[in-house]
Amino acid sequence: MVKPIWKSKFIKYMGIGLFAGAANGLFGSGGGTIAVPAMVYLLGEEDHTAHATALLIILPLTLVSSYFYLSNSFVDWNITWKAMLGGAAGGAIGAFLLNKFPSGILRIIFGAFMLAAAVRMIF
Repeated sequence: MVKPIWKSKFIKYMGIGLFAGAANGLFGSGGGTIAVPAMVYLLGEEDHTAHATALLIILPLTLVSSYFYLSNSFVDWNITWKAMLGGAAGGAIGAFLLNKFPSGILRIIFGAFMLAAAVRMIF
């Protein structure tokens, strides 16, 4: 018996969310580094759609992770407020620039950020 297409796609969606959520909860970020490539390569989404969708996926899992970080007093509010202001400004700039770059350039930029983060984490 053949599975309906929606069931196999639903499992992929849930898997992407599960891994992105686990990365976010464990590392404090990283959901986008999992969600974007997974949506592009496993679901066949266009790069711009994957980046924009990843932001909305990350919002609820960040709220859940933040609850646990806050309840365990892992937050330094002196750093948090300053970084939040910069993050909001950077988010607006990044969202504006997303539509300015073609998919190929967007992949190169995203890949460069991922490689730089990986090198920084190792060394």
